[in-house]
Amino acid sequence: MTLHLPLSQSYTALGPRFFHAQEADPVAAPELLLLNEPLAQELGLDPEALKSPEGVALLSGNAPPAQHSPIAQVYAGHQFGGWSPQLGDGRALLLGDIETPNGTFDLQLKGSGRTPFSRSGDGRAWLGPVLREYIVSEAMHALGVPTTRALAAVATGETVRREGPLPGAILTRVAASHIRVGTFQYFAARNDAEALEALAAFALHRHYPEADGPMGLLAAVVQAQAQLVAHWMSLGFIHGVMNTDNMAISGQTIDYGPCAFIDRYHPQTVYSSIDRMGRYAYDQQANIAGWNLAQLASALLPVMGGEEAIPEATACVNTFRDSYQAAYLARFGAKLGLATPTPDDLPLITELLELMAQEEADFTNTFRALSEGHNPLPESLPFATWHAKWQARAPSEDVMLRANPAIIPRNHRIEEAIQAAVSGDLGPSARLIKALATPFDPPEGTEDLRLPPAPHEEVQATFCGT
Repeated sequence: MTLHLPLSQSYTALGPRFFHAQEADPVAAPELLLLNEPLAQELGLDPEALKSPEGVALLSGNAPPAQHSPIAQVYAGHQFGGWSPQLGDGRALLLGDIETPNGTFDLQLKGSGRTPFSRSGDGRAWLGPVLREYIVSEAMHALGVPTTRALAAVATGETVRREGPLPGAILTRVAASHIRVGTFQYFAARNDAEALEALAAFALHRHYPEADGPMGLLAAVVQAQAQLVAHWMSLGFIHGVMNTDNMAISGQTIDYGPCAFIDRYHPQTVYSSIDRMGRYAYDQQANIAGWNLAQLASALLPVMGGEEAIPEATACVNTFRDSYQAAYLARFGAKLGLATPTPDDLPLITELLELMAQEEADFTNTFRALSEGHNPLPESLPFATWHAKWQARAPSEDVMLRANPAIIPRNHRIEEAIQAAVSGDLGPSARLIKALATPFDPPEGTEDLRLPPAPHEEVQATFCGT
């Protein structure tokens, strides 16, 4: 079966300073582990052709696209607040972009080998992070969150050295684009106004054609990020590493490294093994998004009028807070069954979250239990008082059931799936992916996937996986 892959490489029109063209490092024995057939069909691709030897060769990097060379994109960024002047795709290659009725999408290989931006890394990925990103990004899509997606996971037949020998793998990621805040920072740091102008025009054309100029781009990104982070918060999702190079201009969630969903609720929850100071804790995500957007504004200043544009750019970034709070109110209001919540409902939301923190209640199951007519917290005067005030607002069960998933990709279930896959059993991964595809109405027989971890199952830290 012939593989037809109608790829372009539109990003290369920006010029060679934006990327490095190269082919992936070949792998020894590529084997297709997972293929997202519905996504393949959405992209206009034939799943059977992707399963063929020709398709697996493409998805493993062993055979580049016929039309052009893959590229590694360059960018910079603030990592945990510290400036890194040159980062770039150190273990990823952009195969190209594909036009669909729903827009243009990038296809990228992650774990495809060294590039000039790898620094001391080997450019590879092991199976665990590949499965984690596949499972979590597809779950996020099913939850309605703007996100990159996973098209395929391929075993390389090679060993990757991390804390020990681990099986290698490559993920094929689909994104609206891979332009980051850090992409703009890279050229701003080099005083390259021409590149900034071209990049802004490219981003506007790809993502926000209705916006006007670099200031319009900034305003659009501010609004997209306000909606995105509020959605994360409403699901108890922690990105884990909100560096500026991990914030996509498109408004999609990107780079699923030490990400996790909260089990026992506490607002300062951190899962990332490298976030020792809690910079990217659950309750800090909105603040960090605002900080990142300020860095984007600074990078865009040379093409927005320089110092004269600072007041307007500052005012634009400052709209993030109100936009985020409005989105937060709408999301959490819906979780409590309020179709049209008002600012007067914020104390109702805050009081419940405070009670949940005191009781160390499970985030997802608490809201789902309320949706299903159960009292999820121990009977107490504070809860009874809160419950009475909530009932007085006449919450809608239908609204709640659409806002509160019954199932999320719990950390311990992902770890179970990874450990089974390392041993050659993809059954738990496939079961989890299928259940997470309908999180608000999961299949029968998946009740165990709704349970929080037992003490011995708790995952205390997650890792970047590089």
